[in-house]
Parts: sequence; C-alpha cells; structure tokens
Amino acid sequence: MVRYSVEPEVPEKTSKARGAGLRVHFKHCREIAHFTKGMKVDKALKHLENVLEFKAIIPFVKFTGGIGRKAMAKQVKAPGSKGRWPVKATAVYIDLLKNAVANATTKGLESEQLVIDHAQVNRAPAGRRRTYRAHGRIGKYASQPAHIEIILKQEEAPVEKADEEPKKITKKQAARGRFVKVGKA
Repeated sequence: MVRYSVEPEVPEKTSKARGAGLRVHFKHCREIAHFTKGMKVDKALKHLENVLEFKAIIPFVKFTGGIGRKAMAKQVKAPGSKGRWPVKATAVYIDLLKNAVANATTKGLESEQLVIDHAQVNRAPAGRRRTYRAHGRIGKYASQPAHIEIILKQEEAPVEKADEEPKKITKKQAARGRFVKVGKA
C-alpha cells in the first residue's frame, strides 16, 4: 500500500487517488491542484473540461516567470492576470480526479457531495536526455515530471446552531465588563 502525505481523520468518508512519475510538467500540475483544492468535484471537473476547450483558464500564482497576462485570468481573480491553459496536465489531472470519484463510488459515497480536501503535487526525478550544442558540446535536456495525490472528502450537512436564551447578567456584571483597567496590575 502506498503512503499519502496526509491521512484523513475519517477514512470511511474519503477516497484517494495518486499518480507517481507522471510525464507532465510539475509546475502546471501544481497550479491546477492549487486552484482546485477545496472545490466541489463536479465544479472542478467542469472547469477543467472548459480549460481543455480554452473556455476557462488556470490561474498561475506561484510559478509566474514568463507567464503572459490573459484577460480571461481576471475571471478567476488571478494575481497580475496571469494564467495559462495547460492542456496535457489538465487531462492527466482530470483522469486522476475521475479515478478518485470512482473509488468514492465503490466505497458508497455520494459523488455530488464530494469535495477536494487534499491535492498535492511533488517533483519527481527528472527524465534526463541530452541535446547537442554548438562547438561539439552537449547540454542537458531534462523533463520535469510530477507525483500527484488527491484526497476527496464527503461534505457533511451543516449543523444548525441551537437556539440559546440570552444569559441574564446583573447591572454590576455589565459594569464590570465595561470597566477598562489602566495602570500596573
């Protein structure tokens, strides 16, 4: 059995999926995971499908060097309006998310109530190749693969606050509450 970086408190109400050494850019996967964390699964899948069709965008928050500004990024409140449409990474992330949903369905959880509780992306060992440079030199040509893990949690119905009668306090207690102590204790 593989280890996850986080273990859920109630394993019966969660489902997991992970991919190791995936040949997709680490930075793209990180931005997708960061964007979808905390979302309902249906909403996240719909957004990611729209990214594949270039109707929605993934905001780039951390790895923004050389990322151009896009007007569409304002819709998702991206800082500096920076965003991209990482198609290959999005497709892989969708597959993982669908796998986690299938695992939840097998456990008997309601797919409409699932929320992405934990989404983490780590760098995997680089795939090393080489490229040929001028004057007979050889340069590195490395890929940046990723390990991705997703944990979905079934959202519980919110608990209503019980009606509480206001506590009755005396005039003396009210005055003591208003009193501000000044000076040394």
